[in-house]
Amino acid sequence: MQRQSINTIGGTIVKSKILLLLVLLVASCTPRLEPTPEPDTAVTSPPVDSMPTNEPITNPFAPQPGDESLSRGNVYINEASLIIRESFPPQISLTLTGDLPTPCNQLRAEISPPDTDNKIVVDVYSVMDPSQVCVQVLEPFEASIDLGTFPTGHYTVWINGEIVGEFDT
Repeated sequence: MQRQSINTIGGTIVKSKILLLLVLLVASCTPRLEPTPEPDTAVTSPPVDSMPTNEPITNPFAPQPGDESLSRGNVYINEASLIIRESFPPQISLTLTGDLPTPCNQLRAEISPPDTDNKIVVDVYSVMDPSQVCVQVLEPFEASIDLGTFPTGHYTVWINGEIVGEFDT
């Protein structure tokens, strides 16, 4: 009888040790709960007079030196849209897809600053060396032109005499 009670006590000790190890293992794998900080709900904007004026980013399609010796041609615009980035202040871009008259034509885009009615006029055209022989086939293009940031107001964007879109800042 004494032998049975020693085995029972020894088995209970082993089971207790295993149970203790399992509890420690589970406790060490449980993620520690950290208190979440209170969110800062105060939203502030810079003063209106510190807003930047329209400062377009470098236009890769701006007229180039020497363009005056090239022939000006058309551009066939299939799609034009405005992209308004959610930043402060909002940054406005213009995306264009279309066709140039030939693979030798180069895309140009002149961006005028907003007028008194906040109308932004973009003149899109192509240029080509008149002495160059070129295959007469349309050349597809895609272009993204950053228009910049603007002071608070309602603006319209026009390309070659047609309205493309409008936005508010």
